[in-house]
Amino acid sequence: MKWMARAAALLLGSALLLGAPAPLLARQAEPAARPAQAPAPAPPVPLLWKATGPRGAELYLLGSFHLLRADDYPLSADVDKAFEAAGQLLFELAPEEMNSPALAKQMAQAALRRDGRLLKDELDADTWRRLQAYAAANGLPIDRLAGLKPWFVGLTISLGQMARQGLDAQAGLDRHLMARAAAAGKPAQGLESAAAQIAMLDGMNADEQRQLLREALDQVDKGDEQGRRLHDAWRRGDDVTLWRDMAAQMKRDYPALYRRINTERNDAWLEPLQQRLQAGPGATLVVVGALHLLGGDGVVEKLRAKGYRVERICSACAPAVKGRGGKP
Repeated sequence: MKWMARAAALLLGSALLLGAPAPLLARQAEPAARPAQAPAPAPPVPLLWKATGPRGAELYLLGSFHLLRADDYPLSADVDKAFEAAGQLLFELAPEEMNSPALAKQMAQAALRRDGRLLKDELDADTWRRLQAYAAANGLPIDRLAGLKPWFVGLTISLGQMARQGLDAQAGLDRHLMARAAAAGKPAQGLESAAAQIAMLDGMNADEQRQLLREALDQVDKGDEQGRRLHDAWRRGDDVTLWRDMAAQMKRDYPALYRRINTERNDAWLEPLQQRLQAGPGATLVVVGALHLLGGDGVVEKLRAKGYRVERICSACAPAVKGRGGKP
């Protein structure tokens, strides 16, 4: 089972979700009907860890899902307590950049082809036929896709399929906590720039881009059961399933891409995170894509390897799960 498109969206979602030109997503974003009398679900089990520094500094590390539903709220009391304890927040992107009108323009510019070829010229006949069928079924003029790069079209399709399930970037955990931080007067910063995120997406090689697009079309044919499984695993706080069925497969099948959009970014984040851990007493809530926290390449294990105490915060978890931490 391949998860390249979903893993890429969860690892590198912030700029993409907010920057994708609205006309490409609008016709795809009709959520599935939900039962009118469905009982309210329990709050999601958080992927939340606390790292402690030598002088009392604390980092709360929260695994985000970039698209959520209204019924994914309210959040766990564990997350609320971490938010209240934190004097500041850190996201992949700073709120002012996430909310900037320039972000959509940056994405659109990166997605445009400038090599004199059309999207059709880069795809095999079967993939092009399937893309035509998808565009027709979703009311997307195929000529609007012709001048775009495969990575952008593939991720846009994946995100559109998730939107069909009622998952909304505007309801994503990042944006929710950014709004709460602004309302509470808590400063919030970013770990990287939108330009850096877009460059990593645009840096996919030709084979990776074509594969991402093919897999996105595969999931359309299957009704996107993988997208549902991913969201359900996140709601359960199931770090094992997220790692085993997504990140580990991506690492095995696409090692260069995995290294570029996951491992190298995690490594780059260690310095600013350690600076906060080496400071005096005070807490920071760090909110990043969930896969960035998991496995041996994840931020949780990397901080442990540096000698910091890191424990999972999960009042809804069994003792064995809480003890396991970030290393499935």
